[in-house]
Amino acid sequence: MKNEKNIAILKEMAESVRTCMFTTFSSGDEFGSRPMGTAKIEDDGSLWFYTNEYSPKSKEISKENNVLLAYSDPSKNTYLTVKGKAELVDDKVRKEAYFSPFVKAWFPDGIEDPRLILIKVTPEEAEYWDASSSKIVVLFSMLKAVVTGDTPDLGKHDTIKF
Repeated sequence: MKNEKNIAILKEMAESVRTCMFTTFSSGDEFGSRPMGTAKIEDDGSLWFYTNEYSPKSKEISKENNVLLAYSDPSKNTYLTVKGKAELVDDKVRKEAYFSPFVKAWFPDGIEDPRLILIKVTPEEAEYWDASSSKIVVLFSMLKAVVTGDTPDLGKHDTIKF
């Protein structure tokens, strides 16, 4: 039951943003990040992305599959990071099911493009901050904290495991 609740939090927050900074480790053991659109989040919590099989990112995932996804929506004061394991998956059924016109911009031949492959990220842990109150409410809470010396109430913050 707890895992279902955690997956629901993950899905709600990530689906509302759709684009994350997808971070991998480069061959020089450095971080490499790039914006990527989430193609699908399945009911088991796995996150799916399209990529070029021959990109540096794919090589990095093949070498070191620990990744970090960072979703951010400052207008709603919601933030989510997901730590997980990535793998390259060549699955024609999923390619068809998750394909959108936006993907065609990078892969003009659609799902028949020989470079097109999926990345599956299996989440292990996520941390989120959700202060979805209006900016005025958040500002008021911060000002009140300055006056009273209390810590401002900036909403929910939690770490969840999968």
